[in-house]
Amino acid sequence: MAFDYKKEYQEFYLPPKQPQIITIPSMSFLAVRGNGDPNEIDGAYRASIGLLYGVAYTIKMSKMGKHPIKGYFDYVVPPLEGFWWQDGIQGVDYAKKETFQWISLIRLPEFVTKETFEWAIKEASKKKGMDFSKVEFFAYEEGLCVQCMHIGPYDDEPATVRNMEEFAQGQGYRLDFESGRYHHEIYLSDVRRCKPENLKTVIRQPIK
Repeated sequence: MAFDYKKEYQEFYLPPKQPQIITIPSMSFLAVRGNGDPNEIDGAYRASIGLLYGVAYTIKMSKMGKHPIKGYFDYVVPPLEGFWWQDGIQGVDYAKKETFQWISLIRLPEFVTKETFEWAIKEASKKKGMDFSKVEFFAYEEGLCVQCMHIGPYDDEPATVRNMEEFAQGQGYRLDFESGRYHHEIYLSDVRRCKPENLKTVIRQPIK
């Protein structure tokens, strides 16, 4: 049976709807950086998702090819994630999506080294006839956060974020965006197939 990160690490991917304090360890990701409104139909954000999944599935399906990867185990490709920020703003302002800066992410299995990543970029480019040079190998230790599960439309997230911040402050913490940390979202639902009111999104805010 394929290893499923969502099931094996439920504390990271299936948190309760009530806020909680959690420490997130170092992980490695595929990443694409960009800026602008994520809702633009032909925008950079949507293009970044195609690039990420192209490389992610090249690595996953390497088991079918002639390039054995040391330590490979079969796995479910983890969900899409995103780091979001805006210059001069603590957290994010959902009313000004055009000013978003973001890093789109997909978590990598532990067996993926920088060398494996570089092979996958070349392999995906060759097989798909596309330029995957925007995809980078990104290691990040998120550290101490407040998180919870948001259920509903993305535009309803501000109320959830306020609840999280109030909870963290009540526990003696404060937000920590000053050191270059990010508002973080993990997208557990397929927006093409899920009604907006049923969307499941893990939201994290950095604290100290």
